[in-house]
Amino acid sequence: RLGDEAYAFVDWLADAGQSWWQMLPLGPPDEYGSPYKAHSAFAAWRGLLADPSAPVSAAEVDAFRAREAYWVGDWEAYAGPGAVEDQVRFDREWGALRSYASARGVRLIGDIPIYVAPESADHLAHPELFVDHVVAGAPPDRFTDLGQLWGNPIYAWPALQRRRYRWWTERFRRVFELVDVARIDHFRAFVAYWAVPADADDARGGTWARGPGRAPFDAARRELGDLPLIAEDLGVITAPVNRLRDALGLPGMVVLQFGYDPDDPTSPHRVARHVEDRVVYTGTHDHDTVRGWYESLPDGERAEVDADVDRYDVREDDPWWSLIRLAYASPARLAMVQVQDVLGLGSDARMNMPGTEGGQWTWRLEPGALTAEHAARLRAATEAAGRLPG
Repeated sequence: RLGDEAYAFVDWLADAGQSWWQMLPLGPPDEYGSPYKAHSAFAAWRGLLADPSAPVSAAEVDAFRAREAYWVGDWEAYAGPGAVEDQVRFDREWGALRSYASARGVRLIGDIPIYVAPESADHLAHPELFVDHVVAGAPPDRFTDLGQLWGNPIYAWPALQRRRYRWWTERFRRVFELVDVARIDHFRAFVAYWAVPADADDARGGTWARGPGRAPFDAARRELGDLPLIAEDLGVITAPVNRLRDALGLPGMVVLQFGYDPDDPTSPHRVARHVEDRVVYTGTHDHDTVRGWYESLPDGERAEVDADVDRYDVREDDPWWSLIRLAYASPARLAMVQVQDVLGLGSDARMNMPGTEGGQWTWRLEPGALTAEHAARLRAATEAAGRLPG
């Protein structure tokens, strides 16, 4: 919640020499706790409020309605009485936390799920912007042989184009009211997306369909100016995806845990192949913790990891700290570490297993788990890599 523990986390980040706090989407999650199937692409989750009963004045409500007129009426119709007041409370609490973080040298990275949830406020309010016969997913990959059947509605891109991508412009506007930078999820779908028949049992029967390319970004930039985004360019990445990312001037992502596939010796995720215009992650919400991952590796792949640790001279007594330092040794512009990895937690602290429902999204950081010793160790690793803020 956005109370004392959130402020304490900002203090801990600052003490640890960290400049960025990246978070999952802020929308009201689904019944499984997934923020990637939120009830709204615009509204924030009431469950994050530190004081959900704080008084809200009529003037505040009127001002919020005027400022967020594009979407707040749809959200109120969906969520019922008190919905707008909750959004006022959220903006008030969030603004105070963001200002506090900025004063301590910590900026915020948000997350934009590319799709909306079925039967969400957005889907119900704008059915003309979505198609009915297919749903979103991903083809079979390293996570699952059946592919990933997400079930989200897929955009009717010609309908969005006729409206000059107004929905996307307003969505970007709302995101950048709340955060400094945002990771745009499933970026490759702007080039081509995996469309699965709506009645399919899994994603294997999907097909690739052409996306809108750069048009939604150009429309938003004409009105909003620069869009400080990170392109989540993971998955089946083709040359056209790389060209779109580079043409838009967006940094992409590399993930340490993807860098040791013996069948992919030229993977861009291998540390030796990292470039500056990337953000490197020990793992994401869809990955194991680095401790769980490292301990589960076959001997040959673990030996490759160990060889990189020694090559970059970042060995620590705890393998997960070696991997944190390996991420920081990357030439990538920004290095992001899961808090579970700082704590050295195993696979039971994993946030999400793609392609499954239930039992995910449950891990929470316990108060007091992050200590001054953790902060000092992370700060030392950051300084050794030359990544302390100036």
